[in-house]
Amino acid sequence: MDPHDDVNHNVVNHNDDDEENDIENPGDLDFKEEERWGSMSERNMSSMKMPLLRKRTNTTSQIAVVGANSCPIESLDYEMIENDLFKQDWRSRKRVQIFQYVFLKWGLALLIGLATGLVGFFNNIAVENISGFKLLLTNKLMLEGSFFKAFLAFAGCNITFAAAAGVLCAYIAPAAAGSGIPEVKAYLNGVDAPSILAPSTLFVKIFGSVFGVSAGFVVGKEGPMVHTGACIANLLGQGGSRKYGLTWNWLRYFKNDRDRRDLITCGAAAGVAAAFRAPVGGVLFALEEAASWWRSALLWRTFFTTAVVAIVLRGFIQYCWTGKCGLFGQGGLIMYDVSKEVSSYGGYDILAVIFLGVVGGVLGAFYNYLIDKVLRTYSIINEKGPSFRVLLVIVISVLTTCCAFGLPWLAKCTPCPIDAGSKCPTVGEIGHYKRFQCPPGYYNDLASLFLTTNDDAIRNLFSNAIIREFQMSSLFIFFVAIYFLGIITYGIAVPAGLFIPVILGGSVYGRIVGRVFHSLSVLDTGLFSLLGAASFLGGTMRMTVSLCVILLELTNNLLLLPLVMIVLLISKTVADCFNHGVYDQILKLKGLPYLEAHAEAYMKHLVAGDAVSGPLVTFSGVERVETVVHALQSTGHNGFPVINEPPFSDTPELCGLVLRSHLLVLLKAKYFSHDSRLSGRDIRKKFSPFDFAKPGTGKGLKLEDITITEEEMNMYIDLHPITNASPYTVLETMSLAKAKILFRQIGLRHMCVVPKSQGRSPIVGILTRHDFMPEHILGLYPHMRQHK
Repeated sequence: MDPHDDVNHNVVNHNDDDEENDIENPGDLDFKEEERWGSMSERNMSSMKMPLLRKRTNTTSQIAVVGANSCPIESLDYEMIENDLFKQDWRSRKRVQIFQYVFLKWGLALLIGLATGLVGFFNNIAVENISGFKLLLTNKLMLEGSFFKAFLAFAGCNITFAAAAGVLCAYIAPAAAGSGIPEVKAYLNGVDAPSILAPSTLFVKIFGSVFGVSAGFVVGKEGPMVHTGACIANLLGQGGSRKYGLTWNWLRYFKNDRDRRDLITCGAAAGVAAAFRAPVGGVLFALEEAASWWRSALLWRTFFTTAVVAIVLRGFIQYCWTGKCGLFGQGGLIMYDVSKEVSSYGGYDILAVIFLGVVGGVLGAFYNYLIDKVLRTYSIINEKGPSFRVLLVIVISVLTTCCAFGLPWLAKCTPCPIDAGSKCPTVGEIGHYKRFQCPPGYYNDLASLFLTTNDDAIRNLFSNAIIREFQMSSLFIFFVAIYFLGIITYGIAVPAGLFIPVILGGSVYGRIVGRVFHSLSVLDTGLFSLLGAASFLGGTMRMTVSLCVILLELTNNLLLLPLVMIVLLISKTVADCFNHGVYDQILKLKGLPYLEAHAEAYMKHLVAGDAVSGPLVTFSGVERVETVVHALQSTGHNGFPVINEPPFSDTPELCGLVLRSHLLVLLKAKYFSHDSRLSGRDIRKKFSPFDFAKPGTGKGLKLEDITITEEEMNMYIDLHPITNASPYTVLETMSLAKAKILFRQIGLRHMCVVPKSQGRSPIVGILTRHDFMPEHILGLYPHMRQHK
């Protein structure tokens, strides 16, 4: 007889007298055909009567249909596992070991800052020089009158760089596509999505971003830097790789999700600091947008990391002042300096700012809506294989190239201003005035925006050297092109950030509003561009504090602080009336089970016991090896309650929770006994806490790697030393809303639901991440949709 059938037979026989429990054999549930959020389909879940969730067989080693679903996307173990081995390790640590642990935390923060700063500087130099070579070649051919050759050179460079970025993403690391901010946000929320922080993802993120931006796509290299910083932090903090036989014992303290979370938070902040040269903005971005869990000690380390990034960037930028960095230029830490602009404002300016905020909110909400539709369409194409992804990249590259080179022909040639602050027309260098097809002494304002890097285009729009440098028709054409090119570009297989396209689009319509209000306002037109960028950012990303500080660090103008605050608040409020932020939408599209900070309204009408669903698998404190092996084979669960029964306790009691990964380590060691007895002390001598440490990005131990004989199957194994003796528990009568908030704030993977009354099994079920997902709860209780 199959051991599975034996276990399930006992359960069914035990429940024969109860008509409510007369259901399909739990062992027959097909775990391979899972719904997105759990191990049972909505049809099977809704067919279960809820009184069943209150009943439990007393045979703790058997399967009963309650609680603990498995999910295709795993959660991270942010909870501190307080088992006997952990307690023994912490009690035996000497002062020098504690000092080493603290020192390594700060040492890794330093290394993350150094590495992220170097990568950020490399990205800037690479993009400026590669793009500069392409643009100078195109400009040279245009000046010679070889317009067709100029187009071929421009298109050839763009398509080559785009294809290189697409091949890297499609064939080496598909997880590197996009900005990566939603993935990092999900990881810090507790979602262990595969490959998002792998070394291959880091490699493709760096070089794919350089090629993608150099290809002229309407994307930024700033968003991918957040993902890059997180990948660097993960690589440094995982302590090597067991897969390749490279393990650094001096980093063994960080082989857990709890410490890695802190390091990756520092990496995300460092990425923002390196991208925008905004160290304080990086810290606030990690606090407001990225991290779901925060504490004061982490604030200090994050601030230290971003300070290191700023120092590294400053040092290398000063080196570039000597002219040894090619076309990188002589810029400082301030990317778009508008500190010299007049910042006084009056009543009409406040009205203009309010108008900008409303427009930015509406445009931002519509931008998010269109991105959602485009991503859903692209997903159909991307599912057909890597070759189709690369083809889509090339198609978008051709379209972008045709717009960038073709639309400037619609603009009229404008005479060079007499009081131009720079050379007009610009020859042989990047500047405000591109001659394009115009005769000597004239410039093409659309070419000055299209045939340049995105950063230089933003500088041109923020500039107030000449108020009417750009014609209104040219600004409208550029805004429409950038708005829709940014939408159709995001979602292709290249690392692509949203910050720069949004800033670019916002600065254009901000300049348009500035021209409209020029006769009434005392604000400079360039400052209207900055406020327009702020309004569009608030409307798409729905951030306030961090965006405000980032913009101020970008532009070095503190006098605009009140206006930037007002425009961000208004644009976010208006956009929230229509849809969610762009990163929240992408999280949902990618199927990542992200837990929001708030509970849904319908959760107040349910209790914790209502959300648990089956099957739940429990073990005795001293369990047969056969039972453990069969439970691991038949379920995808990662947490199993351990219940002590006589003779190990007077009455059945919850001993704690044991993890699948810990069970596998214990099974591989084969430290079994022939009779049912406690052997905890011997096990503590045999194992080190680091034997149970989580592996790095490589695959961990699997059940298929362990060979157990028939004789060993009938032996016993003591689970007490590896059981978390203090799991977080809630009463079954706690409101589901309160349970969800607690689950997220603490950063749990398993939450045990215990009965309110005595005389029952000591555990009702287990709540995991997917049990709080709307898809799961509304599948169980469709009538709750009216409370949404």
